[in-house]
Amino acid sequence: MSRSTRSLDWGFPRWRSYGTSRETAKVRLCDRHGCDEPGNCPAPKAPNSPERWYFCQRHAAEYNSKWDYFEGLEKAEAEERAGAEERTNSGYASAAYYGWSGSGDGSRSADEMRALEVLGLDADADFETVKKAWRARAKEVHPDVKPGDSEAAKHFQACQLAYEVLRQAEERREWRG
Repeated sequence: MSRSTRSLDWGFPRWRSYGTSRETAKVRLCDRHGCDEPGNCPAPKAPNSPERWYFCQRHAAEYNSKWDYFEGLEKAEAEERAGAEERTNSGYASAAYYGWSGSGDGSRSADEMRALEVLGLDADADFETVKKAWRARAKEVHPDVKPGDSEAAKHFQACQLAYEVLRQAEERREWRG
């Protein structure tokens, strides 16, 4: 006859979650002297060094504010590294387009940005500013104001199209909430 083992999981409900054990979880503390927060933000001890400090978020932010990422690099090399970093992280800015943010922070599509350029506005312009800019441009280059000027007519059509793109985008935003 086999001997039964003692368990805390008898009956219903289970007192422990599935897959847990009685061992303690290992938590690494912040490397800043006197801090008792968990140290889950690695920070390099020196440039190009595999050794890391492990800080809490508050101390990691303090450490990174004094960090010069481009220290010791020539100007061309620093620009190349900054460009590579921007290309790597560009997906995060474009992901903001899908509804979790406001204007001027990646929430506008490429067509909306081109439309804003046609009207001569910044990326964070609200729709009232768009209306004012469109009216001002339309008064300047309207075919009735400048008859026979083909460049003015082309510019007026571009302004009309830009306004339509931005108006429809604003309607979608209002509809989405």
